[in-house]
Amino acid sequence: MTFSLVARCAETGMFGTAIASSSPAVAARCSYTRAGVGAASSQNVTDPILGPLALDLMQGGLSAEDALVGVQEQGRFMEYRQVLLIDGNGGVAIHSGPRSLGIWTHAQRKDVIAAGNLLANEQVPQAMVAGFEAATGHLGDRLIAAMRAGLKAGGEAGPIHSAGLQLCDSVPWPVADLRCDWSEDCPIAAVAEAWAVYQPQLADYVQRALDPREAPSYGVAGDE
Repeated sequence: MTFSLVARCAETGMFGTAIASSSPAVAARCSYTRAGVGAASSQNVTDPILGPLALDLMQGGLSAEDALVGVQEQGRFMEYRQVLLIDGNGGVAIHSGPRSLGIWTHAQRKDVIAAGNLLANEQVPQAMVAGFEAATGHLGDRLIAAMRAGLKAGGEAGPIHSAGLQLCDSVPWPVADLRCDWSEDCPIAAVAEAWAVYQPQLADYVQRALDPREAPSYGVAGDE
C-alpha cells in the first residue's frame, strides 16, 4: 500500500522523507521531519501519533534505534504498523509489524532507509536506496530519484495515487512540503514537477519568513 524512504544529507544536515501510496493524501498522515533531530515515516495501517512520538524521543537525545524501542513500547497495535526512523547521526531503525500488508521489506545504509508494504516485489526498497546513493545534488533531488527508482523496480503491487516530499533544514518548519494528494496519473511525477518549480525559490521563502526586508521581490503585480 505504501513505499517510502527517510534520509539525511551528510553535508548539510538536512532531513527528508518521500512517500507514495495507492491511498489518498498519504504524506499528510505519514511523513514527519524535524530540524536538527531527524525524520520519520509511519505507514501501513497508519497511526499519525507515531511519527511525532519518535521525533520527540530523538529530540530528547535517543538514537533512532532507542527511539524505536520507545515507539514500540508506547504505540498501540504495533503489529499493524511500519515505522522508519533516521536520527541526527544518520543512524536508522525500522519496525515492521507482522500484520503489515502483502510483501513488506526494507533496505538501509547510513543516512538512508527505505521500506514498503503491499509491494510488487522484494527488490523495491533496495532499488530506492541504490537510486538515492547514485543520485547527486540537493537532498530533494536525491529523494525524487529514489522514488523514481522504486517505481521503476515495481513500486506498489497496484497503481499509486498520492505522493509527497518533505524537507527540513535549520528552521523549525519544513522548508519544503510538497504533495499530490490524488491523481489517476503518476503522483511521483507530479511531486517531481512541483519540486522543480519550488527548489529555486526555497531559500527565498525561508528568507521572507525570517526577515522580509532582506527578501527578493515577489515577482507579482504591484511588487516594487
